[in-house]
Amino acid sequence: MTEPRPRPARQQDPSEPWTDPDALPLIRIEGVTKTFDGEVAVNDVSLDIYRGELFSLLGSSGCGKTTLLRMLAGFETPSAGRIVIDGADMTAVPPYERPVNMVFQSYALFPHMSVAQNVGFGLRQDGVARKEVAERVEEMLGLVELGPYARRKPHQLSGGQRQRVALARALIKHPKVLLLDEPLAALDKRLREKTQFELVNLQEKMGITFVMVTHDQEEAMTMSGRIGVMNAGGLLQVGTPSEIYEYPATRFVADFIGTANLFDGVLGSEDEAGAPMHCPELGIDMRVSRRGAAAEGAPVTVMVRPEKMHITLDENTALQPNRLPGIVQDIGYLGDMSVYHVRLESGRVVQTSQLNSQHTAERRITWEDRVVLSWHPDNAVVLAR
Repeated sequence: MTEPRPRPARQQDPSEPWTDPDALPLIRIEGVTKTFDGEVAVNDVSLDIYRGELFSLLGSSGCGKTTLLRMLAGFETPSAGRIVIDGADMTAVPPYERPVNMVFQSYALFPHMSVAQNVGFGLRQDGVARKEVAERVEEMLGLVELGPYARRKPHQLSGGQRQRVALARALIKHPKVLLLDEPLAALDKRLREKTQFELVNLQEKMGITFVMVTHDQEEAMTMSGRIGVMNAGGLLQVGTPSEIYEYPATRFVADFIGTANLFDGVLGSEDEAGAPMHCPELGIDMRVSRRGAAAEGAPVTVMVRPEKMHITLDENTALQPNRLPGIVQDIGYLGDMSVYHVRLESGRVVQTSQLNSQHTAERRITWEDRVVLSWHPDNAVVLAR
């Protein structure tokens, strides 16, 4: 994928409001910090989220993503900074007065209530007329395809159905923002993948801004318009899934999202063909097309994704400027692709992958084969250290 370039004449994509300099964010998080007993959970985070986005906060356990979500909901108060929703400062506003609703990881359904009663609970608490409650519950259950289950109790439902009940209960009051805390974590893999697309379609139909917390990279990449990657309380990078994957801002992001081969070295002098990077562990000068903000002589890390590497048995077919000989140490067959661990002459093991797109008469690469890895300079991404 080529690096995005600004085009002055380009028509604004309404599905990407963050690219419009005149668009106002629905949510503005300004320098928010949260400490617990002197321990920093969220560290000076600033973030804009726009109306109609499905935005994911992605990170491992303890990175601060759930604490940030709870501050958006009003369950935690920032130690510093402020939170603005639709132009109003919500920093000190209690949860029940915020234009947000939240779906918890446990779903938190009332076991003694039917599906319909669970979904209409918030409206009844607000004093909405019984007839209107019934009409809106019926409409919402139709939207999440649970109409036939209206009289059932939560224990009579599958995990995916309970998740949709929790969603319907949160969405029926038409909040400006829906907060989702690991909403699919309790589902098995097949159901989770199916529900991901159902959630995206539901969000697009209703046009409500979703902010989701997840530790699942694949889930965030599949569902989100943009992702914010967090670590140790800080927000490291915000971007679309392709931006985060193809052009990570830091070594941590490169290593956390997907699989990456990371090589350390020193940048040389740039010319029309790019810039060389002297890499002692490989014993070659790797060539990169984009060096970013790194200066000549700077220590850098270069990332090459496994699928960007070509593996071949024939040395003469590896025509790319970056070429590494090695021996196949391990192979993983995943059906649609094969993953190869190749041990280089230096002892370093590099991972590459290859699609199994067709049957071929060419001899398959197998264990202990001598192979050549190669990649184009465009596929080497420089990460300044």
